This record gives sequence, structure tokens and C-alpha cells, in this order.
Amino acid sequence: MIIYGTAILALCHLLGIVLGDLLGRALGMTTNVGGVGMAMLLLIAIRLQLQKRGWLHPKTEEGKLFWGALYIPVVVAMAMQQNVVSALKGGPMALLAAVLTVISCNLCVAAINRMEPADAPTAEPSPEK
Repeated sequence: MIIYGTAILALCHLLGIVLGDLLGRALGMTTNVGGVGMAMLLLIAIRLQLQKRGWLHPKTEEGKLFWGALYIPVVVAMAMQQNVVSALKGGPMALLAAVLTVISCNLCVAAINRMEPADAPTAEPSPEK
């Protein structure tokens, strides 16, 4: 079952790369635009849907959490590949892409937060002694 969590993470990563490349091409660039962020949002959305339907086995969650912890170094490595100087030379198009990406990510996070049940348990701070 742990392998299913890995498969979910890999699927989200691949979809994010494809969507980021498509967005980059649509904006006239030859680089991935927001693919890693899209992959993370997809992972969150899929996890919430699987939990909501009761299809997320605890072992699957363990696999996703393990590889999810390794995902941050992958994000850093992917970000290192992008040529920031070329993006800045892109002028207003690069700035527009950045602003639209931030706005769309904020809207997606807000939508995902609304999908979370209102009666979800929250972590309460432990009383100080």
C-alpha cells in the first residue's frame, strides 16, 4: 500500500511538470512556469478527495508522507535549473506570469481550504507547566 502513496506523488509531479511546460509555452516562454506549485496543489487536492471518500489507506498515507518529505529538496533542485536572468530579461511577460501564478495559487489554496470539513480536529497547544 505504501507504493500507492508514491504513485500518487509521482503522478502529481509529472502532471505539474506537463502543466507548467504548457503554461510556459502559452505565455511564449521555453521554461516551466509554476509546475512544481501546481504539482503540490494537485497532491493536496487528491489527498483531500481520497480522504473525503474514505479511499486513503493509512499505509498509502505513510508512503505519500515519506516521499512528500523528500519533495522539498526536489523542488529546490528544480528551481535551481531555471535561468532567473533570462526570466528577468523577458520583461513584462515574466512579471505578468509571476503575478498570475501567485494569484492563481492563492485562489487554489483558498478553494482547497474550503473543501476541508469545518469539524476537522485542530492541534491545540499543550498547557505550560
